[in-house]
Amino acid sequence: MEALGTWGRLSRGPPRPPGPSAWAGTFATWCWPCSSTRSPSPTPQDAVLLVQEAKPECRGRWYLPAGRMEPGEGIVAALQREVKEESGLECEPLTLLALEERGPAWIRFAFLARATGGTLKTLEEADAESLQATWWPGDPRALPLRSLDILPVLDLAARYRRSPPHPPTLPRELPCSPLCLRLLLPFANAAGDLWVLLATAGTPHLPVVACGTSPSELRAGLRPPLLRLLRDCLAWDPQPGALGLLGLQHRAGGPGGADGICFNVVLSIPPGSQRDEPPEPRDPALRWWPVREEGLRGRILQRLRAAVPVRS
Repeated sequence: MEALGTWGRLSRGPPRPPGPSAWAGTFATWCWPCSSTRSPSPTPQDAVLLVQEAKPECRGRWYLPAGRMEPGEGIVAALQREVKEESGLECEPLTLLALEERGPAWIRFAFLARATGGTLKTLEEADAESLQATWWPGDPRALPLRSLDILPVLDLAARYRRSPPHPPTLPRELPCSPLCLRLLLPFANAAGDLWVLLATAGTPHLPVVACGTSPSELRAGLRPPLLRLLRDCLAWDPQPGALGLLGLQHRAGGPGGADGICFNVVLSIPPGSQRDEPPEPRDPALRWWPVREEGLRGRILQRLRAAVPVRS
């Protein structure tokens, strides 16, 4: 087996005024190859795909494949296109490994994937996209790298292959107008009772919070809107723990040209900030729902420990 790494800039240019597509991101991927993936010689099991940069500012240095999304292009389609253009290989994503963000203006996705075909690019095929590609079997730091920021991604991929910490997670092709967060906020007390915060408008559902609604929010991170919800709607100012990703939805070119993205996230509250009961919501459109069915309770608690990490 071999591992394919890709790293692509999914931005659509500089930050724009708030709107349906006021977000930008990056991606990274590792893949396993299939028998139709051809290289000049056999490669070690844990080799990683690297490309040699052709851009003048970093020409000759090695990196994971990188690039920008095209208008109307989805996340997975952009990843597959960039891998093909820069390495010559085709791939199929298997799961999201991590999400890094600095607000809607900069979002990075890390994927694990499987190579499904193609032929490694050689120096004879060098172009403006890259000079060549190779399966690198050793420590990438032995090469002149464009940046060391790929190393944490490679470590995540290696750890996931040894023991997956969360279920397979891939973008679902569903339209979304803004960039928003669908929040799973659980509250558990020392006795083991569990509540989940719900919005009550129409059919009860998980609360949804919009992000990037003003220019100042574009680089403010994804956590502030959630913390504002806790403070303003719940009169609660705990010290939340890690933010985790449960899933995401995106469809480029949705109704009216919508190009938003919705992240399903879980926000954990450390035990030290817990009380016997959750705080009473200030907003009548919110309420706490007690989870009494044991099977559902177990599934919720399990996902709290098995979410895709979000790094802010």
